Amino acid sequence: MKVYKFGGASVKSAEAFRNIAHIIKTFGGDKQLLLVVSAMGKTTNALEHIFDLAHKGEPFDKEYQQCLAYHREVVEELFASESNPVHERLEHLFLQLQQSLQTVPSGASYDKFYDQVVSFGELFSSTILHYFLTNQSLQNTWIDSRKYINTDTSWREGRVDWNWTERTIKRDLPEILQNQLIVTQGFLGGTNNGFTTTLGREGSDFSAAIFAYCLDAEAMYIWKDVEGLLNADPKYFTDTIRYPEISYQETVEMAYYGASVIHPKTIKPLANKLIPLYVKSFLNPAAEGTKICNCRFEVLAPAYIIKENQCLISFSVKDFTFISEKNLGTIFNALSELRLKINLMQNSAISFSICTDYNQERLHRLIQTLNDQFVIHYNTGLRLFTVKNYDNNSINKLSADKEILLEQRTRTTFQLVCR
Repeated sequence: MKVYKFGGASVKSAEAFRNIAHIIKTFGGDKQLLLVVSAMGKTTNALEHIFDLAHKGEPFDKEYQQCLAYHREVVEELFASESNPVHERLEHLFLQLQQSLQTVPSGASYDKFYDQVVSFGELFSSTILHYFLTNQSLQNTWIDSRKYINTDTSWREGRVDWNWTERTIKRDLPEILQNQLIVTQGFLGGTNNGFTTTLGREGSDFSAAIFAYCLDAEAMYIWKDVEGLLNADPKYFTDTIRYPEISYQETVEMAYYGASVIHPKTIKPLANKLIPLYVKSFLNPAAEGTKICNCRFEVLAPAYIIKENQCLISFSVKDFTFISEKNLGTIFNALSELRLKINLMQNSAISFSICTDYNQERLHRLIQTLNDQFVIHYNTGLRLFTVKNYDNNSINKLSADKEILLEQRTRTTFQLVCR
């Protein structure tokens, strides 16, 4: 039994859906395969923008219609028959989305209603894929992942109830997989009282790992637009190297520092059951790709990781005393409450600095919370560069011609924050 995860780029067009059908027929077979799909193309970004408008009470119909037209166009190209039920189902989902947007309460919790709205992207794409594969004589069952991945109410980063989730998945899905494929959504979970949660941005990888873990899968495959797990993002570096094989531990650390190929939470459930993860190219599916497994290497090529849109925040005590453990505890508690993840931290005698993903609302609330105790300065619009398994050449390559605001190195990792 295998799990395939297809990201947004692999379902961005009608041709992309046809390519998925080809991959499944060529490599996946007609049963014992569960497919996890992300929202199409940049749909999640579009839905985030639409929700922002609705939450502010501003008009959103133009953007809503653009999103609807994009999905309609793909469906019309894939399905020759206007009587195919996919048309009615897609229209019904968009009507539900519109109703959700129109009923966002004034002053409502942003994160809670974000999850109820932005989650529609995966419902759209998985519905289209279900009907298209059926049209291609690939029998499959569409399931709602919100009924199987149970989480708490940590909106936008739901914490999985593993016992409930594993029990429910094992109860229902193996029998279906004996005879056909399963199509479901990435990114989504559900609460006990019927609300939708999301598992964190780019969380479809994690969804696939949850299903793989609970089904004791033989392997999990992530289909990307790159040849495998690379040591750098080809958008920024021209001389990238593919890792043919790499360990769970190395991959977890790369994901933690911001490597975009794998979601940070994906690896642990796979490693716990020694389920190998293959990163493959949907553009060249016969290529070798990368195998992530329980292995070890003495020397690895340096990995270059870039996190955009960073914020550097510095705290100093107002009476110019030293930064104490009590001060740090106060800061950490505030960061935890606001769910601001520290990507890098550094302290001196009278200041403590962190680098975090920039979120205007959460930064404002952090300053409000701590302003009476600390002098707080911050810079936005920054980049965080990380080199795993660095050497002198890699440091020189990364540092050249940059205005560096903060620099830090350990035995295996070099990081710098710059404009």
